[in-house]
Amino acid sequence: MKSIASHSKTATMHQTLPIAAWGMTGAALAFTMMITAGSAHAGPTSYGYENVEGIKIFYREAGDPSKPSIVMLHGFPSSSHQYRDLITDLSDDYHVIAPDYPGFGSSDFPTPDTFTYTFDNLADVMDTFIEQRGIEEYSIVMHDYGAPVGFRIALEHPERVSALLVQNGNAYIEGVSQAATEPLQALWENRTDEADAMVAANLFTVEALQWQYTHGTRDPESILPDNWLMDCERVQRPGQYKVQLDLLTNYTSNIEAYPAWQAYLREHQPPVLVTWGKNDPFFTPPGAEGYARDVKDIEIHMLDTGHFPLEEDGPFIAETTIEFLKARGIE
Repeated sequence: MKSIASHSKTATMHQTLPIAAWGMTGAALAFTMMITAGSAHAGPTSYGYENVEGIKIFYREAGDPSKPSIVMLHGFPSSSHQYRDLITDLSDDYHVIAPDYPGFGSSDFPTPDTFTYTFDNLADVMDTFIEQRGIEEYSIVMHDYGAPVGFRIALEHPERVSALLVQNGNAYIEGVSQAATEPLQALWENRTDEADAMVAANLFTVEALQWQYTHGTRDPESILPDNWLMDCERVQRPGQYKVQLDLLTNYTSNIEAYPAWQAYLREHQPPVLVTWGKNDPFFTPPGAEGYARDVKDIEIHMLDTGHFPLEEDGPFIAETTIEFLKARGIE
């Protein structure tokens, strides 16, 4: 079953067409926990740490562990905070867990001389985290950086993946915009101290991070400023620039892996739900539509919003996710 839905003014009004698609301060963490725990659902979100090879990985968790699990993998420059509402919205029906990568959110921030920040290593830590939590089968929510982390885990354990739930997580070269790659060319072609400084000045300011959250949204003033303010606090910690620049330099490994990820989709045919902000300046609609070439059981929803679709269309995405999984017997 292949379908694509185009969403205009609001996410709930759409037409379906056939297709042939880093350590947080104590005050900030307490504030985030207060917001999440205050949501009116039966199962409150809990918070904890898992020691993975000497690195304390922070996670948010909700729902009954006896129900099917959903692992949520966050994007740049965020953390599990971006899933704060989706965790609650899905927790009545599913067991949900959302970890922070090393160096992100409230997880440990090992220095680059003790931990090499590559997507392979982030995926290895997340894979071990999932295993240590005793989660043997799961669906994966993948946004932005969550796609390269999630696809690496899926290739390692295809038998464990029930479904892929993709939010602006790219796996197709046609989905990578010039806006995404142009600022990084200096890192990819000849990384120098000058190139590092130039990229950091363009990407790691509060204004740049705010733009990343608000560009392409229907109502920029409705986007929670905590998103970019907390991200900015994390990314401007001493040593963070090198961490983030190392990962941005390593991003070419993801583009090189696209054919392998596509082959995984064609061979294993996991059900794929795509909920994509079509105004994303980094990962464009052709990236969403590319999944339809390789997956038979796919549903694509193009949302009239930006890079972080949950910020404006969270309730729709939650409802659609539940319906999609239950229609495939994942309940």
